[in-house]
Amino acid sequence: MVLTARPSHLLAQASILRNGAATQDPQMANKPGTVNDPDAPLVRRVGKGDTRAATKLVQRHLPKITALARHMLGDASEAEDVAQEVFLKVWQNAGKWEPGRARFETWIHRVAINLCYDRLRRRREVYLDTIPDREDEDSQPADQNIIDLQTKRRIEAAMKQLPDRQRAALTLCHLREISNIDAASIMEISVEALESLLARGRRGLRRQLFAEAKMLLEK
Repeated sequence: MVLTARPSHLLAQASILRNGAATQDPQMANKPGTVNDPDAPLVRRVGKGDTRAATKLVQRHLPKITALARHMLGDASEAEDVAQEVFLKVWQNAGKWEPGRARFETWIHRVAINLCYDRLRRRREVYLDTIPDREDEDSQPADQNIIDLQTKRRIEAAMKQLPDRQRAALTLCHLREISNIDAASIMEISVEALESLLARGRRGLRRQLFAEAKMLLEK
């Protein structure tokens, strides 16, 4: 299902679940705080069954959530599934939402990250089979675009071998360009812990890329 093309279809599925015996997501009920949340009015309207408000939330946040999941999972189809799960949770729990110390956008990023963790744990061994084969450089023209593509693929393959939390930190801060403070809030850790994950993730990437470069040179 391509959610960007059919938000109404997503809302139809969500409505079915929302009218059932939905249970409260504990992450959804934040304690009252003073955070200025531009999404709060829309979330309150969604809680009252306003499908137009739900569509606006989907249009506002779906591309970011899908991109985050795609970077984490390396699979566009699974990324769309994760995005759908996130917005189904929103629809089911919007009536219980209380503006708190974290913004709504932070919460949905947190939910998406946790859903990605679950999927990575269930299919970790698949990554070993999906690492792209190295291009046969002798058969490729000396074109910068091809070199850039090869570099991108190697970095993506190296990212897949990192521990989940290091990958999440690098994805949020470097690929999604989210601030360290917001990324730490999404991951529910301190800024210092986030910076430690970033440092270890960068070191892990350098080690893997250096090992590959050494192997290529020894051919």
